[in-house]
Amino acid sequence: MSKTDLTRRGVMKTGAVAGAGLAVPTIFTARSASAFVNEPTGGSVTLGFNVPQTGPYADEGADELRAYELAVEHLNGGGDGGMLSTFSSKTLDGTGILGKKVEYVTGDTQTKSDAARASAKSMIEKDGAIMITGGSSSGVAVAVQALCQEAGIIFMAGLTHSNDTTGKDRKANGFRHFFNSYMSGAALAPVLANAYGTDRKAYHLTADYNWGYTTEEAITSATEAMGWETVETVKTPLAATDFSAYITPVLQSDADVLVLNHYGGNMVNSLTNAVQFGLRDRIVNGKQFEIVVPLYSRLMARGAGENVKGIFGSTNWHWSLQDEGSKAFTRSFGTKYGFPPSQAAHTCYVQTLLYADAVQRAGSFNPCAVVEALEGFEFDGLGNGPTLYRAEDHQCFKDVLVVRGKENPTSEFDLLEIVEITPVAQVTYPHDHPQFAGGALGSCNPGV
Repeated sequence: MSKTDLTRRGVMKTGAVAGAGLAVPTIFTARSASAFVNEPTGGSVTLGFNVPQTGPYADEGADELRAYELAVEHLNGGGDGGMLSTFSSKTLDGTGILGKKVEYVTGDTQTKSDAARASAKSMIEKDGAIMITGGSSSGVAVAVQALCQEAGIIFMAGLTHSNDTTGKDRKANGFRHFFNSYMSGAALAPVLANAYGTDRKAYHLTADYNWGYTTEEAITSATEAMGWETVETVKTPLAATDFSAYITPVLQSDADVLVLNHYGGNMVNSLTNAVQFGLRDRIVNGKQFEIVVPLYSRLMARGAGENVKGIFGSTNWHWSLQDEGSKAFTRSFGTKYGFPPSQAAHTCYVQTLLYADAVQRAGSFNPCAVVEALEGFEFDGLGNGPTLYRAEDHQCFKDVLVVRGKENPTSEFDLLEIVEITPVAQVTYPHDHPQFAGGALGSCNPGV
């Protein structure tokens, strides 16, 4: 089977099989007003894990898939239970979801919106998936979230950082645990001002899709408010692997800070090119030239190696956190896979548990019941401290981490240090904030 094909994983499905082994989607067979898409009728329930197994975010996707598999194991009573024991909600007991064994299928988004929609559609229509989750590209997340809204399926977004996901492209059937571009700007700006001063000139290289756009907007807005000047913003192709042609103009400008609005392999390559061109050794405007990476991950730090030393960024979660939930998840993940989890792994694991818990609390897989259970839900014990799933936009609000590349790491996994835990109040904004305007949440769609 090719990498672009939908790949079945885990236990073979037993509950919703018809004819040639394909589940018949309830959207075409509903028999009552209370029915909904892919209502589980047997002893199992199927979740769809849609991750980038190829493309520039493939490393993130691989770690997401590991986390999803671990979540299924814990929901079905396997392993040590991980965060089931630390989660403030106590409805999950290792007997699946509403007594049904959890099974799953996976797809490769290829970090492309069309491919992601196609694999999600196949999961829903052919495999009977009751919930779709995954991502690592906000373009993918927005596209799949819209598909799930149309189909009447819950979408629990994986790694998606663009403001658009819970801004202009928000949907009633979609929920995001991960933080966003605005939150990165609000958390980073004070730290950057303290470290580098308020008289700086910034040059932005920005991934040419919606995540890049909103991250550039958030960082320029936050840094200009503290006194920085934005001297240039340049879009770069998501498929780019060599950023040399984009670094040369930086040298020719009077910028003394380079902001890399890049993620995954893009950030690894652009940062490597920037260091190779000697940017970090330059003195401009009487100041040491600096580089900022707004969105960091352990996987990116590992890929960039020594180049990350001393560079500031933000992150949703880090395996070194010492709260009980983080320790439980890191221990479970490390025992199963031999290394600590990334922030992508963490948010995907948590989203799976949050969906399962919402179904349990609602007593139904009906997506509208799940929406009601998640809106305004407050919880703790999942690694980010007290967290709110805001009803108005389905965005989680919690503390945000500002991190920096370690000067003296102790291992290949110990590359980032937490320099500040930004309190949730500092990153909270009204749901109709201008950076999130233009979208309507709409109503839940059960798909019937």
